Amino acid sequence: MRDTGEAVGGGGDKICKSEKDQSWIPKIIKKRVCTTFVEDSFSNGALCQCGGARDAHASVALGDYFSTAIVNHWDSAQHSSEYPTDAFGELQFAGASKRHSYFLRLSWDTPPSMVYTLMTAHWGLPAPNLVVSVVGGEGRTKLKTWVREVLRQGLVKASQSTGAWILTAGLREGVGRCVGEAVRDHATAASSVSLNKVVALGIAPWGLVHNRQQLVNPQGSFPAKYYVQNTSRDSCCLDNNYQAFLLVDDGSVGRRGGETGFRAKLEDYISHQRTGIWGSGSIDIPVLCMLVSGEASMLERVDLSLKNSMPWLVLAGSGGLADFLSDVLENLSLAPAVQSSGEGDGEAGPSVDLKDRLAERVKKHFPSEAESDKLVERALSIYQNRDFITIYHGEQEGPNDFDTVLLKALVGASKQRASVDASPYNEELRLAVTWNRVDIAKSELFNGDIQWRYEDLEDSMTDALINDKPQFVRLFTENGLNILDYLTYGRLESLYRSVADGTVLYQLLQRRLVERLGTAAPVAMLSNVQDKVAAENVQSGPAAEISLFEVSGVLELLIGDVCQLFYYDALGLEQISSKRRALRRASKLLRGDCLYRVKRCLFPWASLFIWAVLQNRSEMATFFWEMAGESVLSALSGCKLLRELSKLEVETETKLSMKELAQRFENLAHDVFSSCYRSNESRSFTLLIRKSPVWGGTTCLQMGMGADARLFFSHDGVQSLLSQIWWGDMKRNTEVWKLLLTFFCPVLCYTNLISFRKEEEHQQEREGKPNEDGLGRDSDSLYGTTIFSFSDIKHIEADAQVPTTPKTATIKGIPHSHRPPKRPFIVSRWRQFWFAPVTSFLGNVLMYFLFLLLFAYVLLVDFKPPPPSGPAITEYVLYFWVFTIVCEEIRETFFLGAMTWRQRIRVYIQDVWNKCDLTAIVLFIIGLICRMFHWSYGFGRDVLCVDYMVFTLRLIHIFAIHKQLGPKIIIVGKMMKDVFFFLFFLGVWLMAYGVANQALLYSYDPGLSRIFRRVFYRPYLHIFGQIPVEEMDVGKKWDMECTDNVTLIQNGEEPCRVLYSNWLVVILLVVYLLVTNILLINLLIAMFSHTFSQVQANSDIYWKFQRYNLIVQYHSRPSLAPPFIILSHINLFIKRNIRKVPSVKIHHFVLELRGKAANKLMTWETIQKEDFLTAQNKIQKSSDSERLKRMSVKVDGVLKHLTESRDLEHRLRALENEMEYCSNALSWIVDTLAQGSAFKPARPPPTLRDAFPSSTSSS
Repeated sequence: MRDTGEAVGGGGDKICKSEKDQSWIPKIIKKRVCTTFVEDSFSNGALCQCGGARDAHASVALGDYFSTAIVNHWDSAQHSSEYPTDAFGELQFAGASKRHSYFLRLSWDTPPSMVYTLMTAHWGLPAPNLVVSVVGGEGRTKLKTWVREVLRQGLVKASQSTGAWILTAGLREGVGRCVGEAVRDHATAASSVSLNKVVALGIAPWGLVHNRQQLVNPQGSFPAKYYVQNTSRDSCCLDNNYQAFLLVDDGSVGRRGGETGFRAKLEDYISHQRTGIWGSGSIDIPVLCMLVSGEASMLERVDLSLKNSMPWLVLAGSGGLADFLSDVLENLSLAPAVQSSGEGDGEAGPSVDLKDRLAERVKKHFPSEAESDKLVERALSIYQNRDFITIYHGEQEGPNDFDTVLLKALVGASKQRASVDASPYNEELRLAVTWNRVDIAKSELFNGDIQWRYEDLEDSMTDALINDKPQFVRLFTENGLNILDYLTYGRLESLYRSVADGTVLYQLLQRRLVERLGTAAPVAMLSNVQDKVAAENVQSGPAAEISLFEVSGVLELLIGDVCQLFYYDALGLEQISSKRRALRRASKLLRGDCLYRVKRCLFPWASLFIWAVLQNRSEMATFFWEMAGESVLSALSGCKLLRELSKLEVETETKLSMKELAQRFENLAHDVFSSCYRSNESRSFTLLIRKSPVWGGTTCLQMGMGADARLFFSHDGVQSLLSQIWWGDMKRNTEVWKLLLTFFCPVLCYTNLISFRKEEEHQQEREGKPNEDGLGRDSDSLYGTTIFSFSDIKHIEADAQVPTTPKTATIKGIPHSHRPPKRPFIVSRWRQFWFAPVTSFLGNVLMYFLFLLLFAYVLLVDFKPPPPSGPAITEYVLYFWVFTIVCEEIRETFFLGAMTWRQRIRVYIQDVWNKCDLTAIVLFIIGLICRMFHWSYGFGRDVLCVDYMVFTLRLIHIFAIHKQLGPKIIIVGKMMKDVFFFLFFLGVWLMAYGVANQALLYSYDPGLSRIFRRVFYRPYLHIFGQIPVEEMDVGKKWDMECTDNVTLIQNGEEPCRVLYSNWLVVILLVVYLLVTNILLINLLIAMFSHTFSQVQANSDIYWKFQRYNLIVQYHSRPSLAPPFIILSHINLFIKRNIRKVPSVKIHHFVLELRGKAANKLMTWETIQKEDFLTAQNKIQKSSDSERLKRMSVKVDGVLKHLTESRDLEHRLRALENEMEYCSNALSWIVDTLAQGSAFKPARPPPTLRDAFPSSTSSS
């Protein structure tokens, strides 16, 4: 049947695409047609030996009677010719699922490379990690029940765990039908996200397929409808559970075996291809032939494959040829090795005996075979290659450990092929990695018996990394693989080149590559297709491959706001600040020799952690985090990377998994820091502000803020540090009234009214903080200096002036000048009080209240007319005050931090309160300009009135520091979203009612002001109970004079109300009040309650997170508040630009450690992390699921011992047979000697009865 015009489950575009993609197939792939009629003697001339009828042959085939008369045997190579194939495309089974299978009719001599490329590249079949070719069990062979279970529970299940192809005849009979049903059932039971999918591939002879004419269409079928009748019975129909069919054509009809040669060639070709993503695996694809039952004619097939070193697994007990081979190999295994008949006189002695025993077994298993001599020769040849054959007693062993059986069968064969130099266990390891069977690797390979070398593990490590097998990565690391030797910059680049196409990381890397190659300058988000096309257009040579420069660009995009550039030191670009110059230098470098690629990666575990996180590989990233140093910062960095990536991800499922993994890393950072804080409070503070060389000079606090890690910031340790910085040298329990009193009477700071942390400082100095002179200290005991206040920074500054070793803790940017003298008590105490952030905050709050009072006074009392009559003196003071506020905003934006000015503006705009400040300043400037002119004086005053509201609302941010008010402010902010949705519903209902009400009350009213008030304003007031009944109900008397004169109404007079439809107005009013006052208001209250209950639990976490920003802001602010802050600005300008004194506050909360101090801190953090992981493992092991898992492992061990006992039983049986043979031989010798007359023994031969006492006595 030819069916090209119809498509099921797809559109016309898909059909055209499929036809266009596969239109080349008939030009390359051929079919075979019998071109010589060789008469079959049993059919009286009606049939050819090819199986076809005389009428089915062309006239050319029937023409040469003389030549055909002398031909005795039909041969496909001589008597058939090739023509373009006429059966290919997609196949749909009528009555089955809409899933299409692929099919192709091809000649038996088609190159297997072409077919394999067609299947993987054009049909989209996943490249296999294993190929199992099931041989035998065809035709009407009745399979035993245990064979079915082995195929179902063993083969298909093991194949699913490894991602295998299963090759059978693909017909609805025997083994093919059983495998098809098992594949279907396992595919149904498996999850949709299963990584390893079993591909069932049918290779059948074309002439044997039932209803094959339905597949014929010279243009290809997309799809071809295939009808199967009576599906319950075995037949030669194609099985609908197979993904693809290769229909091998040798020109014959109804004959089996035509596909055998092609199938063997295809198996051999696949066995030389590489596994893994794009052939990135460390081994060739393992191919295993599995013999089930089978006929005597298959001996030739087995022999040819064994000569090509193809491993075979024989199912003993399945019948036929399988039983014959298992009998031969097990019962003749003790015979000596036999030379082949081609080696001349090597056949002597034992070989004759072996041949005779083989002949006996051939007659026993195949009594009806005529050519038994050929079978004996084949069996002898097979016996010589018996090392490639594994016998499996499935009836006794069961199908559960079938994957282990497959692995050992392949390993046994690979050991025979392995060279002398190679380790015999390398192949076994590579197979275990390919199949992701870490349990087999642990039990068989890494049990302590084998000493692994680095060279043995290198390729397998790359395979495990690229193909996401974290358990193997852990296993290799624990068993001799040195990551420092393994991870070079070149290998790291190759890992990034292996990133899968569809991921966000791939798109980002391609975009950066395109930018470097100069074909696409825009930074805007391009689609994946555009990126691919652009990248393909420019790729030429190694310089066009992804390098560390592209990786650095991606990391800059994701975490560049908190980190310096990655890998610039490896590329030699660390001194270049301009992005364009760096781009040119990198392009020039990558066109050269790229010597950096052979260098070791500076921080290997951190680099692998970044690589795994960017690909959202959860288990792999967690392992690398465990191995990397700086665990708290690494976890926060992973959290930041994943949250930034999730913003770019478009697939919902991937986005959700990224967010979950990000939260997991935040929890890890919180838990590990909690362990550190419990261990040592002072060191944990140092940990938070220590500058990291691994993560681009950032700190835990900066990375946590960038990662939006609210849970981490809510930790008591982080809050304790922030509180200590907030209070400076003052004690944290100081009452606010004492601060206020000292603020207005500064002399009180020299009294005992306020307690300072003098004793605690001395204690910290004894614990390891540098003393004032910085001399005579053992720097080995230093764990860094913690910045608690401005005075602490000055202490570090003083210590930094002394000539030091790299071990000493310093802050970057502090010059090594002469040490300043110690300040007197009056100056130091003054600075301790006034330079504390809490004092700065208190001063700003008080002065801001004064500013609002002055602003209100100017607006209400002293707002003079435009010049020359005004403004008043108080207004000029107000202008100057706002000017100082603007100066401080400019300083905070452009003169803090080490970012570029674009990054600073972006960070500034992102903050909501900065937007509020910007709005207030812009409105003030507009109002100021407008109030200076008579024509805009009123408008300017209105703008300033609105601006006063904005300045007053700014107070909310100031009170965010308060422990009770702060969380409530967050709740109010969340509720504003609820109000917005409420106003949307209210606006819709209000407009509906307002317009209808106005139109029903007044037939004509062109006054826009009245319309606006009565359509929007009056219904809005109804909500709050202001209902003018006399206006709306004509039954009530209304004093307002009205008219029906159109002219007067147009001149502004009040129109009269419509009387006849007033009843409808009253009904609408009742319905409106019912909906708004009862339904919508209660809906708003319910939304508020839900939001409050939802946010209240986390409001404390949100508040603690926002508190950090406020503390950072006031820590970096000058001590004086506006308007006096102008003095601080002048002082800063003189110090920075004239005296060239660098700022110590420009890096707030940053401490740089070097040498032993840094190493000791990292060691301490690592120990805390290990303790935390140990505790977690104990908790996990005590869980019920882990106990069940351990119990199952023990049960598996018991079953394994039982299996070994069965092996011992087999060996004992073989030993008994051998003993029986020896006993018979000895009896024959005794009989021979007894009958001879050469010598007379002293006593007769012993009997069986005498043997026991003698043996007992001898023992």
